[in-house]
Amino acid sequence: QVQVAESGGGLVQAGGSLTLSCAASGGTFSMIRMGWFRQAPGKERNFVAAISRDGGLTYYADSVKGRFTISRDNANNTVYLQLNNLKPEDTSTYYCAATFSWLHSTNSAAYEYWGQGTQVTVSS
Repeated sequence: QVQVAESGGGLVQAGGSLTLSCAASGGTFSMIRMGWFRQAPGKERNFVAAISRDGGLTYYADSVKGRFTISRDNANNTVYLQLNNLKPEDTSTYYCAATFSWLHSTNSAAYEYWGQGTQVTVSS
């Protein structure tokens, strides 16, 4: 059973930056694909970014491409999401997700394990 836990959310002004972290346990981290999703109140949970098991492949939603960067540290079982040039529309709860599937997917249903989420609020 894999467990993931996010940290690093907070309140930031538009144009600012945050780094989200997600620590995983309970599985062989290098065998797990990791992703980040976000969900605003009353809206669907949407794909943000994903990274392959060895970190060699990364994927981004168009809305964050060029501003967010996903990375992972397999030695420390952690995945990161660097959020730069934040906009008010980035305000959401950000969720870390994990899957043993080797196929990339932007569908939240493809991920088996989820964290509790961390809130990111961007003020204008």
